[in-house]
Amino acid sequence: MSKPPAPPQAELLDRPFSFYPPIGGVENNEWRLREATWSEMVVRNTQSDLEVAIPRQYFAGVSETDKPVMIVGLTQELEYKTGAIWPVKRRMFSMPAPPMMPPPGAKSEPAPGEPQGLGAVLGFGGESTDTRIEKMIAVSFVTLMVIVGLVWALVKFTPETKPSFVAKDQSYLELSKDDDYFAVVRHLGAPGEDRWKSNSGELQYRALVYKDRGYAVILMGTKQDDARYIGAMGLGPDGKGWSPLHSIEFNRGANTMGMLKTLPRF
Repeated sequence: MSKPPAPPQAELLDRPFSFYPPIGGVENNEWRLREATWSEMVVRNTQSDLEVAIPRQYFAGVSETDKPVMIVGLTQELEYKTGAIWPVKRRMFSMPAPPMMPPPGAKSEPAPGEPQGLGAVLGFGGESTDTRIEKMIAVSFVTLMVIVGLVWALVKFTPETKPSFVAKDQSYLELSKDDDYFAVVRHLGAPGEDRWKSNSGELQYRALVYKDRGYAVILMGTKQDDARYIGAMGLGPDGKGWSPLHSIEFNRGANTMGMLKTLPRF
């Protein structure tokens, strides 16, 4: 295949033109013809006054119109470096060959030290690493089971963690530290039992038992007649329980809950 003839210099004399593709290494792409010989054409850049000689073999045709500018085609990309025009050489990078794949159905033996089992799944290498990972998982599982067992034992055998008995009603919440025997009877009615715990100490306790309600109202005082309300004790579903359901606040932030917890059944 013959090369296209180089453009006649008569068409380019005294006329600006641009190369396509542009010459690399030169910012402005507007040129004028300065001189032409049988082997090359000398062109000058209109902005940088750069003059270069381009062999005629790199010239192609000229555009039919000069609007907005005449275009002179090049047969290949050129660049300006070291004071001359050179053809652009593209570096070619070869792709690595794909790895050889075993034929379908073939199962190769693992190489020595190649990860197997759990190590292969998790991305760890070596039989020793695989063994360490399996041991770590086993230890973690045993530790978890021990923790679960300890929590279960704590819940089962610690009395404070057991669900408290809830009485049939909570009318005792209406009582206050100023209520005596008669005030309690007005709120709750006559008790089923009236017990008095007389000790040698200064304070005495009185229990007004309401079995149908599931609790006993506790009064405290130096005498039976002036005892006042300090809380309620739950009797449990079988009537044999004895645990605090309600306490009151005394002056200066003192509470009767600690007193009720240590009060024996009477």
